[in-house]
Amino acid sequence: MNRFQDKVVIVTGAGSGIGAATALRFAKEGARVVLVGRTRDKLEAVAKGIKPGQSLVATGDVSKWDDVQQLVKSAVEHFGQLDILVNNAGVAPSGALTEASLEDWRSVMSIDVDGVFYGCRAAMPHLLKSGGSIINVSSVSGLGGDWGMSFYNAAKGAVSNFTRSLALEYGGQGVRVNAVCPALTKSELTAGMAEDKALMDKFAERIPMGRAAEAEEVADVIAFLASHDARFVNGVNLPVDGGLHASNGQPKQA
Repeated sequence: MNRFQDKVVIVTGAGSGIGAATALRFAKEGARVVLVGRTRDKLEAVAKGIKPGQSLVATGDVSKWDDVQQLVKSAVEHFGQLDILVNNAGVAPSGALTEASLEDWRSVMSIDVDGVFYGCRAAMPHLLKSGGSIINVSSVSGLGGDWGMSFYNAAKGAVSNFTRSLALEYGGQGVRVNAVCPALTKSELTAGMAEDKALMDKFAERIPMGRAAEAEEVADVIAFLASHDARFVNGVNLPVDGGLHASNGQPKQA
């Protein structure tokens, strides 16, 4: 398929995990992709999987408004337009309310929330011109609470509701805004968790499909939401969770 032929896509946090998989998926379908992150080496490694001339590596910090403005400006100057924004960059600190640090709170809010806000704000004028779309990467943690992750829950809850609000504001002007809400996904961010067999067994028992998601499985859903196939989908926080939200929360009894 070439659903994104001649489209221009910005993907933040594109150096690994869901961001890298998303960048490669869009490129595979013909898009020109702007790979955004803080570490050039990681971005360039991902770019090697994309045809020459089809990608742009752009380093910057999404928690800084000036950086985000420049990233969007560079993308439009290089490729001439902007059609899709994927706000994926994020961090996930854990710890009890009184034990996690104030620096952790500021970090998750500045990257996970401010980064999404800055990206949407900077990109929107260009997306209004192209009739484009935004896909925010929220989380199942933005749809419900977790033990010991209140900072992350607050940040992703903000992303989920911000997505809904923007969908109301801009859907009638031709820009769709949606979010994906993955459950546990294999990535650098969760590598430490993957080494804890007891913890992974708990996740496998809780997720009906019995495993964590692959980054590519989340990327596939992001691509769907950005595509013409989803042209009447707006304001959705779509769980990509292997059936986690199908449960009423009671334990397995047999």
